[in-house]
Amino acid sequence: MLATLSGDLCLMLGLALLLLPLLAVELSRPRDGVWGAVVLLLGLVLVTSTDRLRGAPMLAVLCAGLLIARLAAEVGQARWNSLSETEQQRFTSLDHWRTSLQQLLITTGRVGEGISGIAKQLKPAGKSGVTGKKWVRPESPETTDASDTESAEAAKVTSPEGED
Repeated sequence: MLATLSGDLCLMLGLALLLLPLLAVELSRPRDGVWGAVVLLLGLVLVTSTDRLRGAPMLAVLCAGLLIARLAAEVGQARWNSLSETEQQRFTSLDHWRTSLQQLLITTGRVGEGISGIAKQLKPAGKSGVTGKKWVRPESPETTDASDTESAEAAKVTSPEGED
C-alpha cells in the first residue's frame, strides 16, 4: 500500500518535472527532463514491485523518498529565490498559468496532428485501384468469325510475302 502510494506520488512528480519547462520556463533548468525521467522510472518501479517491498526494503524506500523530497524542496526554494520580484509576481498570477496551459494545449494538438499524419502515411490505403470485378461476355460465334477473317486479311496486306 505504501509502495503504491509513494509510486503514484513519484509518477505525478516526474510528470510535473517533465512539464516544468513547458509550464514554468522561469523555474526550469536544462536537465530537468532527465531528472523527471528518473523520478518517473522510480515511480514505475515502486508501483510494479509493490508486492516485493515489505519490511526493511520498504523502510529504505520511505527514507529515500523523504531525502528526495527534502532535496526537491531546497532546490525549489533556491530556484524561487533566484527569480526577480517581477518574475515572482508574474509567476503567481492566474493569467500567466492560463497562457502557459493554452500554449501547452496548442503544442499538444500540433504534435497529435503530426503523429496522426505520420500514421496515415504509414497505414496502407483501404482499397486498391480496382473498384470492382469486370465482367466480360463471351463473343458470339458470328463476330468471332468475322474478326478472324479481318485479322487474317490485315496480316496478308502488311506482310512482305503478300507482295509477290
